[in-house]
Amino acid sequence: MKLYTYFRSSAAYRVRIALNLKGLAYEAIPVHLLRDGGQQLAPAYRAVNPSALIPALEDDGAIVHQSLAIMEYLDELHPAVPLLPVGALARARVRALALTVACDTHPITNLRVLKYLKGPMGLSEEVKAQWYKHWLGEGMAMLEAHLANEPQTGRFCHGDAPTMADCCLAPQVFNAQRFELDLAPYPTIMRIHANCMALPAFAAAHPSQQPDAE
Repeated sequence: MKLYTYFRSSAAYRVRIALNLKGLAYEAIPVHLLRDGGQQLAPAYRAVNPSALIPALEDDGAIVHQSLAIMEYLDELHPAVPLLPVGALARARVRALALTVACDTHPITNLRVLKYLKGPMGLSEEVKAQWYKHWLGEGMAMLEAHLANEPQTGRFCHGDAPTMADCCLAPQVFNAQRFELDLAPYPTIMRIHANCMALPAFAAAHPSQQPDAE
């Protein structure tokens, strides 16, 4: 398998965690999101993923894109160390927690949105940072409310084994730390994050451990 990745991409970080949890070997193909005007926009990468987004997984000649779709694909092909729990309701909860990050938080704080705010919209670096922290804080607050108040939360987002939701939580905390968001209001998230980062699969997926890390 080949994973088209970028060390700081939180979506790629999710997939790296999933691959590591399942013990699946892969070749990392770095795609630099800033260099050369954004290598993800070049024809060579668009031929792999016409969406021009990271990550993409190549498996036996087939391409799967979108991080959550990739994780479910891996779960179906390699069910050992499942990323989704048993039972329809439990699976729905884990998917909902993952989507709180992947749909409600990440899309409006990702690189292409921030570049548009500062470029065509002409906003200052200070205003861009305010946008980022506001929407990231809103998303973290939603996630914290669910995790803190729902009895299914355990050592991890759902019970005592990491799931797809944890694969999404850890990269989002990395983003928050990188942009110096105050994390004190999210004690449940930070407790779960500490449990995640104690696992080798999460630690090895961290941006600082990637071959293209700067």
